[in-house]
This record gives sequence, structure tokens and C-alpha cells, in this order.
Amino acid sequence: MAQQRFHGRVAVVTGGVSGIGFAVSRRLAIEGARLAIWDRDAAALAEVSARLGIQVHTETLDLADAEAVQRAADATAKALGKIDILVASAGITGPNMPTWEYPVDAWQRVIGVNVNGVFYCSRAVVPHMQAGGYGRIVNIASVAGKEGNPNASAYSTSKAAVIGFTKSLGKELAKTGIVVNCVTPAAVRTPIFDQMTQEHIDFMLSKIPMGRFGSVDEVASLICWLSSEEASFSTGAVFDCSGGRATY
Repeated sequence: MAQQRFHGRVAVVTGGVSGIGFAVSRRLAIEGARLAIWDRDAAALAEVSARLGIQVHTETLDLADAEAVQRAADATAKALGKIDILVASAGITGPNMPTWEYPVDAWQRVIGVNVNGVFYCSRAVVPHMQAGGYGRIVNIASVAGKEGNPNASAYSTSKAAVIGFTKSLGKELAKTGIVVNCVTPAAVRTPIFDQMTQEHIDFMLSKIPMGRFGSVDEVASLICWLSSEEASFSTGAVFDCSGGRATY
């Protein structure tokens, strides 16, 4: 029988219908959490309860819409009674091209989802956590936010911003019982690869000393530890899962 680290806890996972987000959702569900998944893919959300084998509260929204995120947080807290955990996993890559050729609208969309969306989620969820005196927030950044991948300036910038945001929010909440951390995976083969060129995928693989991509379950195991009561003395921190790529 799986351990029940999350029995009695309510967890929100953004982007929880695929990739790392779904792996996290599955593990949280197995370990007893009541689950809410926020995603823009209405069709996938309609099927997610059956895929996970539990009843899931779902919210269809664009994370770049601050008012929609606030409504989702309030609706989730009303439906499930509280919010204890936020895993901000949703993200987009944007196109792969040199900065001087990068379309302005594509840049704004990447920043809107990957940076503003993470801010909006924490802004909406933290008051609910404060009401309960407990919280775990895990933001999914990327090793690209530390090193900067060529031909991915918007994505690299957005993930660097997530790291900085995590450090700031962690310090703000350090005495409240709410801890905030982020994970910086190297490349993991998920549907997000469909947004990238093969040349960029090959570049990312070449940078990983282990010579392979990570698996969603490897990253999910770290995220779920950070989402648990066990992670009580880490906040504002950055945790690598990079196959040896990141060395700081």
C-alpha cells in the first residue's frame, strides 16, 4: 500500500493533464490528496478523473488571465474546503529562434503564461493557505533559467524569473508555515517537445552528462517531496533534477 503523505490535504496542480503535471497529479492522488487540476485543455480535463481513478475538481482557464486564476482559486477552495498545496507546472516554450528575430507577441505569451501565470496562482492561493496556517508551493522552473539556452530567450528568461520569484515569496512567507520552492529540471520528454525544433532537442540532450532525458516520474518524486510535510525546513530554494547538467 502506498504511503499516504497527503491524506487530508487539498492540492492544486496547474498543467496537470499531461507531462510532469500529470505525473505529479497521479502521485498526489495515490498518496491520498484531494485534487484540483487547472488547465486550458477542456477536453483533457473532462477525462482526467477517469484517468486518475478519483474524482478531481477541474478548472478550465488561461493562466495568463489574472481574474480567471482568482476565480479558479476561490472556486477550488469553496468546492474542496481549503488549499494546502500548489504545484505550478503549466508552461509553454515559445518558438526556437534568435532573439533579434523573436516575435513580440510570442515573447509576451511566454512571459504571460510562465511568469505572470505563476505570480497570479500564488497571489490567488496564498491567502487560502494563510487562513489554514499551512502551505506548500512548488514552482516548476528549468535549468534553462540558470544557464540560458540559445534560441530560447523567452523561455530561459521566464524560468529565471520563476527562480527569482520563488526566492522572494519564500522569504516573505518564511514564518507562516507556508514554504515555497522550485524545481529546475533538465529536459524531460513530454508533449512540450512538440513545441521545439529537433535541433533544439538535440542541443539539450548534448548538455546532459548522463546522456539521457529525465523521466516525468523522476521529477515528480522530487516535487511531491517538496509538496509534503517532510519538506519543512526548505524555502526559497532551487532543487535540480538535471542528470548532472546543473552544478550550482
